Amino acid sequence: MEAIPATGLICGVDEAGRGPLAGSVVAAAVILDPARPIDGLNDSKKLTERTRERLAPLIRERAIAWAVAEASVEEIDRLNILHATMLAMQRAVAALGCVPDLVRIDGNRCPPLAVPAEGVVQGDAKVPAIAAASILAKTVRDGQMVALDGEYPAYGFASHKGYPTPEHFLALRRHGVVACHRRSFAPVRELLDNPELWPAGTLT
Repeated sequence: MEAIPATGLICGVDEAGRGPLAGSVVAAAVILDPARPIDGLNDSKKLTERTRERLAPLIRERAIAWAVAEASVEEIDRLNILHATMLAMQRAVAALGCVPDLVRIDGNRCPPLAVPAEGVVQGDAKVPAIAAASILAKTVRDGQMVALDGEYPAYGFASHKGYPTPEHFLALRRHGVVACHRRSFAPVRELLDNPELWPAGTLT
């Protein structure tokens, strides 16, 4: 591994929202401050919503630097979800208030960055900075889905957050595809390619 330069600023990066059928993909980048530790950091999926909501402001308050960025539904459909995720990660790192010496990214793929980067498989459970990033990304994206629930109350976005649950599939069948759906994802594309599956009068 390349030696970490003098400042030793290590940034953790993670994303939320690769699997859903709706909404943007969100990435966060966090440089934690060793002098201001945060108890309870873990993979956001292993934490309750209440715990995530408690930790997110602590991360923002105590981190040396943090940033959250996203790639839109249009970008996901144009680029594919992998490339859109990499783009969101690039944007998050670029938005940090300082330049890290090393970026550790959850998983085995890294976006092109101007600084050294390494993938860490299951990093959100192993590297505190990645865990912190996973919490920020998850809470921001969940907040976006709650807002979309207000726009499209028939779809249940506040509960399933856009993931392909039976509730979401039923809403798609009943009400059709709306602007926040990812048209490149198979279940959504199937509806678009087969209009006979749609109820009469649904909106696109």
